[in-house]
Amino acid sequence: MGRPRVDLTGTRFGSWNVIGFDRMDPRNGAFWNCKCDCGIERSVLAVSLRLGKSTGCGCQRAKTHGMSESREYASWRAMIERCTNPHKAHYEYYGGRGIKVCDRWLQSFEAFYADMGPRPEGTTLDRRETDGNYEPGNCRWATRSEQQQNTRRAINAANRRAQRISAA
Repeated sequence: MGRPRVDLTGTRFGSWNVIGFDRMDPRNGAFWNCKCDCGIERSVLAVSLRLGKSTGCGCQRAKTHGMSESREYASWRAMIERCTNPHKAHYEYYGGRGIKVCDRWLQSFEAFYADMGPRPEGTTLDRRETDGNYEPGNCRWATRSEQQQNTRRAINAANRRAQRISAA
């Protein structure tokens, strides 16, 4: 038994960040070396990662801020997943296009919350520059209508209209 067909290196599963291949076990399959957000490193079975059965070392780090059930925390986790996990829906539109999360936010929900503040009712996380990264200065809490005006399609259409007007 050699290496697995899919390389999980660099992929995040909850608090685990896969740092490299560990070994193949004939009975259980691939094991990957993972590092938890708290710094603990362990070998974790690939199927446990993919099925969400192992999402971290069991530390209480994610609970220290008391917001792990909040809408802000859900937005933070979703942002990280769509930029770092090729197995997640819509990855191709974010991480697959090169959109990244700044190191400050990638490493700390508390830093994200300090920069973004409470999420107002009826808003979700939005990047002002649609080709820019998730980072302070490029993100805001936006309503659905604000986000619809800030899509690549809407911006391209507005640019085409402006070009037609200036050419007339």
